[in-house]
Amino acid sequence: MAGSSDSQPPVPAGFRSGIITAITVILGFSFLFLRSWAFELPGEWTASSAVAAVLLLLAIVLELTALWRALQLKDEQAIEYQLTLRWFLASIVVLLVSLVVAALSYSAEPHVASGL
Repeated sequence: MAGSSDSQPPVPAGFRSGIITAITVILGFSFLFLRSWAFELPGEWTASSAVAAVLLLLAIVLELTALWRALQLKDEQAIEYQLTLRWFLASIVVLLVSLVVAALSYSAEPHVASGL
């Protein structure tokens, strides 16, 4: 069994650094959006804004997990790299859902609809 992972070709040079860069860019965006959404945006918290914040926190945890996996030496194996990509994809999907919920929540605010 130990020889089966050695028979797979390693991830081509540059792939790991590319995914690490992509993860950190998305992670930086997520932290900045969390700061502006949770701490700087005026208005009252609603159920939908709380759901958006929880989803955003979940996306950040998934992004951190993907980053941790991408920094491991075993991620040079193609099968491990593919699993890291799935973690990253899951984090992006959750992030996009949280952004949509946040946008819908903010657009439903009375001060936004009235232009105040």
